[in-house]
Amino acid sequence: MSKATRANTQSPAPRGGDRHDLIRVHGARVNNLKDVSVEIPKRRLTVFTGVSGSGKSSLVFDTIAAESQRLINETYSAFVQGFMPTLARPEVDVLEGLTTAIVVDQQRMGADPRSTVGTATDAGAMLRILFSRLGEPHIGPPGAYAFNVPSVRASGAITVERGAKTTVKATFNRTGGMCARCEGRGSVTDIDLTQLYDDSKSLAEGAFTIPGWKSDSQWTVQVYAQSGFVDPDKPISRYTKKEMRDFLYGEPVKVKVNGVNLTYEGLIPKLQKSILSKDKEAMQPHIRAFVERAVTFTTCPECDGTRLSEGARSSKIDGISIADACAMQISDLAAWVRGLDAPSVAPLLDALRQTLDSFVEIGLGYLSLDRPSGTLSGGEAQRVKMIRHLGSSLTDVTYVFDEPTIGLHPHDIQRMNALLLRLRDKGNTVLVVEHKPETIAIADHVVDLGPGAGTGGGTICFEGTVEGLRTGGTITGRHFGDRAAVKDTVREPTGTLEIRGATANNLREVDVDVPLGVLTVVTGVAGSGKSSLVHGSIPAGEGVVSIDQGAIRGSRRSNPATYTGLLDPIRKAFAKANGVKPALFSANSEGACPGCNGAGVVYTDLAMMAAVATTCEECEGKRFQAAVLEYRLGGRDISEVLAMSVTEAEEFFGAGEAATPAAHRILGRLADVGLGYLSLGQPLTTLSGGERQRLKLATHMGEKGGVYVLDEPTAGLHLADVEQLLHLLDRLVDSGKSVIVVEHHQAVMAHADWIIDLGPGAGHDGGRVVFEGTPAEVVAGRATLTGEHLAAYVGA
Repeated sequence: MSKATRANTQSPAPRGGDRHDLIRVHGARVNNLKDVSVEIPKRRLTVFTGVSGSGKSSLVFDTIAAESQRLINETYSAFVQGFMPTLARPEVDVLEGLTTAIVVDQQRMGADPRSTVGTATDAGAMLRILFSRLGEPHIGPPGAYAFNVPSVRASGAITVERGAKTTVKATFNRTGGMCARCEGRGSVTDIDLTQLYDDSKSLAEGAFTIPGWKSDSQWTVQVYAQSGFVDPDKPISRYTKKEMRDFLYGEPVKVKVNGVNLTYEGLIPKLQKSILSKDKEAMQPHIRAFVERAVTFTTCPECDGTRLSEGARSSKIDGISIADACAMQISDLAAWVRGLDAPSVAPLLDALRQTLDSFVEIGLGYLSLDRPSGTLSGGEAQRVKMIRHLGSSLTDVTYVFDEPTIGLHPHDIQRMNALLLRLRDKGNTVLVVEHKPETIAIADHVVDLGPGAGTGGGTICFEGTVEGLRTGGTITGRHFGDRAAVKDTVREPTGTLEIRGATANNLREVDVDVPLGVLTVVTGVAGSGKSSLVHGSIPAGEGVVSIDQGAIRGSRRSNPATYTGLLDPIRKAFAKANGVKPALFSANSEGACPGCNGAGVVYTDLAMMAAVATTCEECEGKRFQAAVLEYRLGGRDISEVLAMSVTEAEEFFGAGEAATPAAHRILGRLADVGLGYLSLGQPLTTLSGGERQRLKLATHMGEKGGVYVLDEPTAGLHLADVEQLLHLLDRLVDSGKSVIVVEHHQAVMAHADWIIDLGPGAGHDGGRVVFEGTPAEVVAGRATLTGEHLAAYVGA
């Protein structure tokens, strides 16, 4: 054997790079983290757990993932960075061993009316290319099949400066797929004019009934009154045809009002631009109520809700148009694409098959590509974002997931676990924030934060294996083996809520009696029709309080005190005690510090770099003017009250000089849902998902209603928090309320008085009631997927 051959048989000497097998975090202080130091193994599946608000997201998302993304952004030129979101360096001493981070979070997809599952993924774009190549008759390029692209035609003369100037006639055509009637929205709006104005009055008499439109001072109203198109002193009912046309549909034109140049536009287009084009859920309550009164949304009669032009609908492949394909359940669409034989577009078909198969594999085969993205739940949105990563060939990447099992039935969790393990086995680092014991159990490494929430958390309680966690003595370890027992006796219903012939979405003429006066759980695999039954069939009228998974909307100026309405009675109590106006005790109104406008910090914009926030020197971060802080209630000023925790404030406003019954009631509800540790002035943007869910629950508990409808209230809750939630639900039922819960958590199912199980599958395989009865009967029968998993959970 030659020397060269012998040298090749020896194991190579370890290189310096081989030692970097850990992500090292030292001295992390983001949000409530208290100088956290931790070492996370690479190319392993690490699960971060702990009670809601303990600091999991602060460590994983706001420290590790944020720094990785910031460092990648810094590799681009300053010009490019100017167009990218600016990220500040997390408050941490040392971060070593980072790799490229891909974050798959639970942020809801935009509720833009033109955004669908197809447009939010690559599937829609690939389908358009497919039809532009194979569709018969051929109508044009991919844009001709896109409902977001309007058809454009133009003609005229252009001047060409080449040698001698010449004028050339030119025409321009672009074929788009947008339905001209509904502009690609799929629905058209009919406006009830009687809700916009009182036609027995003139504009000068205040004919407008639109919220915020006052005839005396509103510039918007003055534009109509002084435009010259209508007589401001004549009742609207007596307008001529021309006046009515100009008043309702007039084209934009410049007019002079009180010496100021303004734009006059007809009332209908004006409202469509200023109000109707916005997301209804983001509107203020009184504006939303006006829109619901004045506007009816009906399916577009021209495109029948497909959003597409007649040309796009006429082009077909094997008798299927792109509108038909997008309306198919994705599992059926995948089967149709597999049946296509077209060698000329083979690479495209392969890519489209992989994408559609990924939908099915991840448990979203029941969706359709024309499903509006704003209607997806948090869990569905997160799984849609995962699709593009499933077939990725990238390795040594850090994937960061935020409760990927949220919204999943126990049957679907096994499939999700397999996907996480598959990403790890490709050589990637997988970091998962999770509460479900089924997912914690598959971890290679566990990091448990706590011991409590908020200021009581922010430290590492345990690092190690799952077996070590079981015996570690932490809150997570103690509750890891918890199993709620099926009730021996259940409550007797006081009545029934009849649902007959429910057909919303995939429901198939469902008839079911929902018992009242008890805790009813509606369950079934994801996509089986639970939300369609509960939210689409139970009338949201008087006495029904519905708490869905919609995101809490609020800026960094919003906090638990403003969101729950707690600040109103507090301001009034301060004003009464000191004989001044309540507005002085609002940091967003007259009492705001002039130096920071009530924000407590001053932001310095540094262009493409992250803005620097420095504590306001004038108010020292207290947000109020010095004069306002002179006023006291019970020996405390308003900034000291907002710095209190809920528990402390409940005691403060419960008795003595500061006793305020209205504030005490709201604080009691916040304590009931387990938010006693939260400070009243903490910005909503710093709350965890579980904290926001419970904050919403506490707010709605104050509403008067006999039936409470909750959509997955355990989302974002630790095993220990679920126990407290069950006590709260019991108290609601015992006080005479009816509680209907859409839920997958076995502890809630076991605790129920009545279970309605939908299925047996998802999409068109679901939509039927497969079981009704008590939890004990579900376990004994084991006739459904829910029965099998619940029996295994309770050890039956």
